[in-house]
Amino acid sequence: MPHPLRFGIKSSGQDTTIGDLRTVWRIADEAGFDHVWVFDHLAAIGAGEPDRPVFEGWSLQAAIAASTRTVRLGCLVTGNTYRNPALLAKIAVTVDHLSAGRLEFGIGAAWAEVEHKMYGIEGLDHRVGRLSESLQILRSLWTQPSTTFEGRYYNMHDAICNPKPIQQPHPPIWVGAGGDRTLALTARHADVWNASGGSRPKELAELSGKLDDACARIGRDPATLRRSVQYSWNGSDQSELMDMAGERVRLGFTEHIVILPTADAVRVATRAGETLGDLRKLKN
Repeated sequence: MPHPLRFGIKSSGQDTTIGDLRTVWRIADEAGFDHVWVFDHLAAIGAGEPDRPVFEGWSLQAAIAASTRTVRLGCLVTGNTYRNPALLAKIAVTVDHLSAGRLEFGIGAAWAEVEHKMYGIEGLDHRVGRLSESLQILRSLWTQPSTTFEGRYYNMHDAICNPKPIQQPHPPIWVGAGGDRTLALTARHADVWNASGGSRPKELAELSGKLDDACARIGRDPATLRRSVQYSWNGSDQSELMDMAGERVRLGFTEHIVILPTADAVRVATRAGETLGDLRKLKN
């Protein structure tokens, strides 16, 4: 049975205001989007200097939880190196409770070198190994009475994490991946794959095929893994949004996140909401 199509919007938390973010979250909730997203960076990314305003991603998720009623929420994706996995497990459980079980837990290996240099954050040179250990620890902390883990990068000794998440056994785990090693981790640990490393349909198809192969190597049915994709839209032509979504639906992507332009997020969120009914008619 195919996974249902779900649609969300994302305003990163960079080059914006809290007022505009709250408005986007309200639009997502009232328009009936399935999920709403932020990102996890400590310094600005993309064109321009890194000193542009950026709000912290997990604090924003707590605010989304308190500001909305029904829309699910998440971060695409949490940078694993920024937080000890035990701390991250506790933060995520807190947001899951604040939202009454609406958290989608997104995580990736992290990549932004400027942040690691600026703040003296270690681990970027072994980021995939750290992500592997964190995923094991997170799942154990969320599901087991206590966790003991002896790893290369992290060690836990009779570690507890109470309360447990509202969502059982844990919030859905979204792993952002595009390389062979992170795709292997996705196949082993994720409920949802968030495609990274490619945005064009041909690239997405190739990455999706690699994920199928990674699932086959460990005996997992690839159909059990939902696939998510992000794409930018400027709000000018609703048929363009329908075409972008339709191409990706045909490739098997059922979780869609529209990235809003930071300078015009409220207007484009409204336009995306007006298109939501038509988007839901697309066939997968």
